[in-house]
Amino acid sequence: MARTYGQYCPMTHALDLLGDRWTLLIIRDLLVGTRHFNSLERGLPGISRSLLSRRLRMLQQAGLLEKYQRESGPNTTEYHLTEAGQALKQVVTALIDWGALWAFDDPQPDELDATLLMWWMHDRMNVENLPQERVVIEFNFQGATGGMYWLVVTPEETSVCLKPPGFEIDVVVRADIAVFYKLWLGRISYAEALNDHDMQLDGLPKLVDAFPDWFAWSVTAPAVRAARAQRASEVSA
Repeated sequence: MARTYGQYCPMTHALDLLGDRWTLLIIRDLLVGTRHFNSLERGLPGISRSLLSRRLRMLQQAGLLEKYQRESGPNTTEYHLTEAGQALKQVVTALIDWGALWAFDDPQPDELDATLLMWWMHDRMNVENLPQERVVIEFNFQGATGGMYWLVVTPEETSVCLKPPGFEIDVVVRADIAVFYKLWLGRISYAEALNDHDMQLDGLPKLVDAFPDWFAWSVTAPAVRAARAQRASEVSA
């Protein structure tokens, strides 16, 4: 039986359900539309499959999550938050807002996971803003944890490739991995990444110009930008 705080208090009862490591991150990813076990695992590097299974089972037992079986398709099992689970959106949003203002600085080297960054990008494509034909984006990330990665985007799906996909490259992005992380999370603007941090894009001008509109960027970026603006206003006051 899981240990509890043993206090008759709504906060402790909530923490009995949500206070274990990974639980709120699983909720975070479910809130933005992740539905399948493998997708959850890829978005949470460091969690074991057995621990993820236990956390999902616990959330089901707590009435925060429902598991659905589809009749056919490559991913027949889906996870959906219940009404109680969806109500945690304001909790997660408050934690993001607080963290952006009080606990978020430039990334440390061990926080720079290029594969995870690519997976985040894969999930946040504005496909309606891309050309109707296939678009291939090559990312050349410099730095100790960098490397070369590719996104292959069609109206039907977006794929992350760890090896050259064999198609003509439409846009090449060169940047330090830390710079692109900061851009993705909202710590620097797109213009700052280009003008102050040596990010470079190559390709047809119309595609290069459209590149920033191809992504919805991180769900946390608005909070990080707002926190940055607040800090700047406090300094200038």
